[in-house]
Amino acid sequence: MPLSFDEALDAILRQADGRTTSTEQIALGHSLGRALSAPIRSRVALPPWDNAGMDGYAVNRADVMGATRAVPRVMPVLGMSAAGADATALPWVQQGTALRIMTGAPMPPGADAVIRIEDTDEGIELVTVFDDRDAQGRANVRPRGEDVAAGSELFSRGTTIGASHLGVLASVGAHTVPVYRAPRVTIVSSGDELVLLDRFDEVEAGQRIVSSSSYALPALLRSAGADVRTLPLVPDTLGALTDALAGALDDGCDLLITTGGVSVGAHDYTRDALAALGGRQTFWRARIRPGGPIGTGMVRDVPWLGLPGNPVSTMVTGSLFACPLIRLLGGHAGHRPLRIPVRFLDGADTPATLTHFLRVVLTAGADGLPEARLAGPQGSNLLRTMALANALLMIPPEVSRADAGSTFTAILLPDVPLMTT
Repeated sequence: MPLSFDEALDAILRQADGRTTSTEQIALGHSLGRALSAPIRSRVALPPWDNAGMDGYAVNRADVMGATRAVPRVMPVLGMSAAGADATALPWVQQGTALRIMTGAPMPPGADAVIRIEDTDEGIELVTVFDDRDAQGRANVRPRGEDVAAGSELFSRGTTIGASHLGVLASVGAHTVPVYRAPRVTIVSSGDELVLLDRFDEVEAGQRIVSSSSYALPALLRSAGADVRTLPLVPDTLGALTDALAGALDDGCDLLITTGGVSVGAHDYTRDALAALGGRQTFWRARIRPGGPIGTGMVRDVPWLGLPGNPVSTMVTGSLFACPLIRLLGGHAGHRPLRIPVRFLDGADTPATLTHFLRVVLTAGADGLPEARLAGPQGSNLLRTMALANALLMIPPEVSRADAGSTFTAILLPDVPLMTT
């Protein structure tokens, strides 16, 4: 019996049980997008010393309490602390004195507050403080270790390294980091009607069509962190497909993905080819649209994921199933698609008792709730609407008509940044 969307996703992710890729130590600058294979602890505190939160004067808090324009505090200025100054060489701020200080500069000994420059009348040797609100509040001092305490855990195993992670890791001296290896994914596509761009003259002659998935799917999987290898297009024969799959397995991969040939047509040989290689199927159909003819299993101890051949179905199931599986294989703690509530502004008929995934464009609503509009016609052969969309709108199987104004769940597409013009 075909599985529901969540049942299918769970079954596919179970293929990764105990199969996280091996680990390696790589240079920090090459680690963007990888998952940490071990927690990272900081050897230093951040910031490494108490420092000023803004330009002003470092003082003893007690010296300026109660200062107003009518009753100011006038203090001699001992010197200056600038960013990069040696904290050990700064003068002691004794009672009744002040030190000029710049944002980020180390606090001098004896001072426990920074008075904003706007709340003073500056002089070269004297400063007049006429407002004590900074002394009563946060005092504009960033304490040592406020961001990171020495010896504390910065990031846990499975953390996906992003741009800001790189900055933090560099700040604590992490020249190299332990990460999971990028999963090796091999794609095998079949179809006598398909050609690559070097044979586009046959497309213009009306004899063939471009294998768009040969270009779109590898890019999608790389966005999930995969190291992708795409084999040449395979003819629609059982022998050719069996040989291609055997070759892919012999060359080694962490995940084998096929596109096309997984349905029940006269030329759909994928399941027979897998069986010839000793493969075991977990399931081969899900109650979703587009992308119902999808399957998963194991062949020669390698997880297999069979995606449908229609261009949109390939990309939808690649986003919903292949990308989460690749991220899980690659050690990422966050791997399931993010689901968010959105308001559907267009109506759509969804009569079949399936979970429908509509290609939509999300924008911000006036009340803060994201709003979804159809990216265009929803046929599984219409790839342009997939390129225009930034999310998939989930319509539950019990809903035969998705009315405008209703709230549904959307899944963000993994390779599309949510930007507005």
